[in-house]
Amino acid sequence: MKKKSKYVIGWFPVILLLLVCPLSGQAQDYLQKRINVDYQNATMRDVLKDLTQKTGVEFLYNQDEVKQVKPQTFKMEQVSLKEVLDHCFRGTKLGFKYVDGMIVITLLKGVPTANLMKITGKVTSNKGEPLIGATITLKGSTIGVAADVDGNYVLNVPHSKDMILLVSFIGMKTKEVKILPDETVYNVQLEDEDVQMEDVVVTGYANIRKSSFTGNTVRVMQDELKKVASRNLIVALQNFDPSLRIQENSEWGSDPNALPEFYIRGRSGIGVKDLDRDNLSKSSLQGNPNLPLFIMDGFEVSVEKIYDFDMSRVASVEILKDAAATAMYGSRGANGVVVVTTLAPQPGKLRVSYNFDGALTAPDLSDYNLMNAAEKLNAEFLAGCYDAEGPGELLKKQQEYNLKMYNVQRGVDTYWLSKPLRTIFNHKHSVYVEGGSDNLRFGVDLKYDNQDGVMKGSFRDRMGAGFSLDYRFKRLQIKNYISYNVTKSKESPYGTFRDYTEKQPYDEYKDEMGNYLKETKLWHDGSNTNLKNPLYEATLGSFDRSSYRELLDNISVNWYIMDGLQLKGEFSVTKKDSKSDKFTDPKSSTYDYLQGTDLKRGELSRYNAESVEWNLNAVVMYNKLIDRHSINFTLGVNAVDKSASNETALYKGFPSAEMWKPAYAYEIVTKPTFDESASRLFGALSFLNYSYNDIYLLDLSCRFDGSSEFGTDKKFAPFWSSGIGVNIHNYKYIKEHLPNLDIFKIRATYGQTGKVNFAPFEAQTMYTTYTKDWYSTGFGAIIQSLGNNRLKWEKTNTWDLGFDLKIYRGALDMRFSYYNKKTVDLVTDVAIPSSSGFSSYKDNLGEVRNEGVEVSLKTMILNRGDLLVSVYANIAHNKNEILKISESLAAYNDKVNEYYKTKEVGRDYSKALTKYVPGGSLPSIFGMRSLGIDPATGDELFLKNDGTTTYTWDPTETVVIGNTEPDAQGSFGLNVAYKNFFLYCSFMYEFGGQRYNYTLVNDVENADVYNYNVDKRVSADRWQKEGDISPLKDIRDRDITTNPTSRFIQDYNVLALNSLSIGYDFNLAFVKPIGLSMLRLQFNMGDVVRFSSVKQERGLSYPYARTFNISLNASF
Repeated sequence: MKKKSKYVIGWFPVILLLLVCPLSGQAQDYLQKRINVDYQNATMRDVLKDLTQKTGVEFLYNQDEVKQVKPQTFKMEQVSLKEVLDHCFRGTKLGFKYVDGMIVITLLKGVPTANLMKITGKVTSNKGEPLIGATITLKGSTIGVAADVDGNYVLNVPHSKDMILLVSFIGMKTKEVKILPDETVYNVQLEDEDVQMEDVVVTGYANIRKSSFTGNTVRVMQDELKKVASRNLIVALQNFDPSLRIQENSEWGSDPNALPEFYIRGRSGIGVKDLDRDNLSKSSLQGNPNLPLFIMDGFEVSVEKIYDFDMSRVASVEILKDAAATAMYGSRGANGVVVVTTLAPQPGKLRVSYNFDGALTAPDLSDYNLMNAAEKLNAEFLAGCYDAEGPGELLKKQQEYNLKMYNVQRGVDTYWLSKPLRTIFNHKHSVYVEGGSDNLRFGVDLKYDNQDGVMKGSFRDRMGAGFSLDYRFKRLQIKNYISYNVTKSKESPYGTFRDYTEKQPYDEYKDEMGNYLKETKLWHDGSNTNLKNPLYEATLGSFDRSSYRELLDNISVNWYIMDGLQLKGEFSVTKKDSKSDKFTDPKSSTYDYLQGTDLKRGELSRYNAESVEWNLNAVVMYNKLIDRHSINFTLGVNAVDKSASNETALYKGFPSAEMWKPAYAYEIVTKPTFDESASRLFGALSFLNYSYNDIYLLDLSCRFDGSSEFGTDKKFAPFWSSGIGVNIHNYKYIKEHLPNLDIFKIRATYGQTGKVNFAPFEAQTMYTTYTKDWYSTGFGAIIQSLGNNRLKWEKTNTWDLGFDLKIYRGALDMRFSYYNKKTVDLVTDVAIPSSSGFSSYKDNLGEVRNEGVEVSLKTMILNRGDLLVSVYANIAHNKNEILKISESLAAYNDKVNEYYKTKEVGRDYSKALTKYVPGGSLPSIFGMRSLGIDPATGDELFLKNDGTTTYTWDPTETVVIGNTEPDAQGSFGLNVAYKNFFLYCSFMYEFGGQRYNYTLVNDVENADVYNYNVDKRVSADRWQKEGDISPLKDIRDRDITTNPTSRFIQDYNVLALNSLSIGYDFNLAFVKPIGLSMLRLQFNMGDVVRFSSVKQERGLSYPYARTFNISLNASF
């Protein structure tokens, strides 16, 4: 009885290993499967390998025992696996049995077993943490066991010479431990693996083995993201993919309520044109034709959802870039796809994780170079502001100068830039509770994120809660996640930052009693409109605030029908309610100049919106290894339904700031308007990932989409992709002769994807109700817009060629890609005669190409004991070219010319407006070519298109004078780990592009020195007399507006240390006595320092900021 117990104990680790290994099929099916075999003097080990290839079944065995079986020579046809094994083991001491689809070769009952030796110990990480589930096996056998929850293990092994233990754990280096005759206790400490495991590509529909996939993807894990930024996922991503870039926003800087605008692999859509753009609007992401698609846990989400999402809940992010990776999203995949996978609850005892992020944010005014009071008054004098004709006018000018000088001498030197700003401490808290059994797991997440802006009174606060449930029964898995999130935001009551950059430094902002002045001093008559004191306005009851509430319910059902065959159904419902109120206090100085009979003060604009969206995915996935053929096939359908409604109203005439509700309004200026929209998308998709012997690779995908947003004649369209590749490193010859070549994969893909670049129902003829008159049948209707039944998707055809190279176990990791994206059938306005009653309609015209290369490099410089040093670098080049334009774009170019020719008060004629010409690019800068300031006259000399010169600026002579697209952009960084400390720093760069320096134009050359504060460079490098060679006009010609000219085009080269992180992981021995299982402390600084070849003001409406973060992560 004792002997039998030892036998069972000895094989218990093997059974345990079987339970944690993936199933490869029904063992009974394998045993009865008919195969052909032919062996000539083959070892038993070779026979078992061949049987694995033919049937897909895995074998577990002791190598020493199998070596005793004599070489096999026989041939059998259409026999079962059982018959083959019976033939091999006939007359030996071995037999076999199947357990959960694996076949275990064992000693037959009644055969004496060797005496067993009991080995014990503990497996920990290099930080002292127990490695739960670490595998301890006897080398050369299948005898093994897994470590328990404390990292302890007990293993019974036979007495033998030269025995070695293999200790392994996912993400750790495998360690060999020699068993000594007199030692029975072996405590093992494992070190982190050099190479991060990236075995799977997550596409949102299915997971694909990375080694067999030909698509171009970039995967980023949570730890990497949080080293760059703790709050903004989008900002963090651009460090890891050089082709993903946030578009520089010189207007809104660090405003927490301004969502970043970004793109992947260049811009292919026009979007809002310059003449139609509101510079003070933050809604550029609405209808942005270059924005990628966002998928979270299988469902499409908005960029606002990503922007407000808690980064501590992100497990990984996959960036899909080429057609092979994005074609399964069909009409939505042309701009790339960002797939976010969130953390799933893990089974086991109840665990509580807490994350705290504290951020000290300070304004960054390093790009401003404004004058103080004394400098400003001196600049006015040098500019001739106090020169006058006639004694009367001269006396007034001298009095004004003396009064200003009096202010300067008595210490008035108002630093207006500091008045609306603050240094603030923001904090973010998130709690995650998880646990349960293997069959029933749960998770609860809570978050609160307070984000105040550096302009006083501005903020964006996020609160949310979620509950996830994961139920598993045999082959069925049901997951449900419900969340409720609230986001509240408010704009600064201090107005825009440019209200302060223009104010005069010698002006006072308070009276003798310490009260804010309603207006600053009027020094002289003229066109000065810079009198309103923004600090006074901030004390009033005006506000601009908004909020949204989102209720989300995701449910998914996975049915593992049989080995390799899975049916998955997913359904998501999202309800979002948003509202915004903007109120102007009746005491505002805005109303001080009301004239006529309309003397009503105070105004309220109100906006309310509701939307409901549901998503449905149903897919069948087949994943099978048949002999040397690996097949991963997906077939499914996807449906999306969106409905939205909104209401806008404008009220006017309020008695006070306290009585701002609509009920107190004197009148409804515009009758409340209601808009409703609905759209539906249906797609059928299929995807095949195939590899032969893990060498030759093939990917095919096809999707057929239908959308209600398109014309009745073009509602459906196919999208597809194909990809081929070769894993050169898996050739037998390469393995034998280049053992240090880990990966060398060559890949090529081509396909067609699409995108929707217009509002719902642009393809339909739309009507609006006419309620001013009443008819016998009710009110009337008026045609609002002309539809186009033939309107269809924009299509992008993409070539992608590249290779992946990894050598010396990841010591050097390199990726190279070349792409060529051609977007055709651009949706744009087509001009039609006004006699039709309309000026334009939508049609498919225009072509744009983006062509470029991407290179990423990672290398391990040092890996010795407790010290690890690695570096990374990436670079991307993209060339954007317009191949074809529509008639409407040509007509728009004419409108740009008319803009400059028609003189109107308030127009900015110094702005370089974009035109669209074949051979140009979407980010081109247009202006006249300049030969500089003529030394003889002090006037600017221009070069016309016919080669002649002129002193007259002409908008019809404007050409491409620059391009904001850089020649190259990317990032590089350093990662250092020493024991429990780690250091991470990353730099971002770009070079080869150009910028039009508006600061030099508006605040230097065209600066209104008399009425506004100006840049300190206003008097430098000016033409003053005949013969002077200088880049700027005479300061006395400042009232003559400088139109767009190549004279202010500057090469834009930037290097920025955008992230610096230092962290420490506390030893388990230190934190366990206080009830913790993990404790990490991290310091991070964003936008540490920035070097730019262009010196211009940034953050014109809202300043930039530097942030210092401290993070605390603890698990209980």
